Amino acid sequence: MQGILKVWEYKEFLLKGTIITIEMAFGAAIIGFILGTIAGMARLSKNPIINGISSIYVTIIRGTPMLLQIIFIYVAVPQLFKGITGNSISPDPVLSGIIGIGINSGAYMAEIVRAGIQSIDKGQMEAARSLGLSNAQAMRYIILPQAFYRVVPAFGNELIVLLKDTSLVSAIGARELMNSARILGAKFYQYAQFLIGAGLIYLSLTFIISKLVAFVERRFGIND
Repeated sequence: MQGILKVWEYKEFLLKGTIITIEMAFGAAIIGFILGTIAGMARLSKNPIINGISSIYVTIIRGTPMLLQIIFIYVAVPQLFKGITGNSISPDPVLSGIIGIGINSGAYMAEIVRAGIQSIDKGQMEAARSLGLSNAQAMRYIILPQAFYRVVPAFGNELIVLLKDTSLVSAIGARELMNSARILGAKFYQYAQFLIGAGLIYLSLTFIISKLVAFVERRFGIND
């Protein structure tokens, strides 16, 4: 009971961490969606250079840990920047985390978008071309809208994964939910209640997102 009261007493501290967690998740989701759409389309390109670049991106990002990528952006990129330009930069851990998670998400979204595009009947592209649309126009107005419609469930799952993955950014000092719980635990030498509190918040957020995604699926009959 005392532990619950302690968590409630510092609810504002945890709330601030929760808000940062949500901002990071949605920021990374936007980056991941943009990169994933570009890379996913590039993976289907007949141009070997474009296809090769996107394949290398997906292979490298999916083949290395997200934590490594986050730390690389936060620590190594500023060092490389200084070595090239001679100027120093002070990276923000939250921004570095958003970029790192977003780049990682983009590699997975690329495969989701690629699968969504490939699920559309090839006859629709041929029909669009016969009506005078270019490949780019057919992709933009005919294929992509249907592909995005079909990948909504996968995108919702990816958003849930991103929300939980924001906890990795605590490794570089971002004061998101996980780090907030660790700070309070270290302050009072009582980790259990604060970690449980953080876990319940994560669980609540993922539950809300999953319900929203299910609502969108029902509303637009995606599963049908």
